[in-house]
Amino acid sequence: MKYICIEKPGEVCHKEMPVPEIKEGEALLKLLYGGICGSDLGTYRGTFAYAGYPRIPGHEFSAEIAEIGKNPYGLEKGMVVTANPYFNCGSCYSCMRGYVNCCEHNETMGAQRDGAFCQYITMPAERLYKSQGIQARHLALVEPFCIGYHGVKKAGIREGEKVLVIGAGTIGIVAALSAKEAGASVDICDVAEDKLKYAECFGFDGYIKNNEHFADSVKTRTDGNGYDVTVEAVGLPQTFQNAVDAVAFAGRVIQIGVGKKTVNFNFTELQRKELKIYGSRNAVKSDFLEVIDIFKTGRIPLDKIITKTYSFDEGDKAFKEFYKNSAERLKVMI
Repeated sequence: MKYICIEKPGEVCHKEMPVPEIKEGEALLKLLYGGICGSDLGTYRGTFAYAGYPRIPGHEFSAEIAEIGKNPYGLEKGMVVTANPYFNCGSCYSCMRGYVNCCEHNETMGAQRDGAFCQYITMPAERLYKSQGIQARHLALVEPFCIGYHGVKKAGIREGEKVLVIGAGTIGIVAALSAKEAGASVDICDVAEDKLKYAECFGFDGYIKNNEHFADSVKTRTDGNGYDVTVEAVGLPQTFQNAVDAVAFAGRVIQIGVGKKTVNFNFTELQRKELKIYGSRNAVKSDFLEVIDIFKTGRIPLDKIITKTYSFDEGDKAFKEFYKNSAERLKVMI
């Protein structure tokens, strides 16, 4: 079978290896669709904090079960599924307390271990979730949607609250859509004009350019009070600072973005405003199941999240063009 490999930053190639054999409790999956995550693009760029080389990318996917043994999950050959790609150790302090998404030794597919951009992969059956009628290209959006959904859920957003999402990339968009699902009034912010313009098709409540007028825009949009919740979905020190500055006194800040740079800011602002700061990492089984249920309602405009699709043999082209046009694209699919 063929697979896609990032040999080193800027170099993607197709290679071959045998189709993997399943072990007890596993399923053999034939890949259908895979999304290029920001972390995959970071591995390609050489900027992702957890990248190692060579690496098979990919952890957002849908697949058909090609082979599976008896299992207690009702999974059968021919079913279309998606999967939880975060492999926890099961023995660290986080895992023992049930916080498996915060495993101290977590290995995410495509990051700390090889990913899904292969014609066939094996996965533990317990990590697979049925499509429930969702088409395969949309099912591959479940995992990235879960990232934003998990963070928004941590904030305990209530109907009518004002939320600012900083970053209009895929995770920012899905976090904003998740906040809308919770009944919030949602504004979205970005430095890129093209991304903000495209975000308008999702029908959010306001759009803020992240420039020298950012503080004035926040005051105008919130009557000078600040937002009840801010969500950082970029991973830069300045956007975290924006999230702290824009949130109301006694507000909540959700940090989803991943980056390498160190934050240097006036930490007393956290005390002065008595803020609640939440890091948000990965997602858990309940997130996957809840997001699948949300997708089934048809309320989320999933086709608008997918802005470009490539064939499997165009893997190198997909990464090159996404790198060059990342400001203009949300989810790129293979």
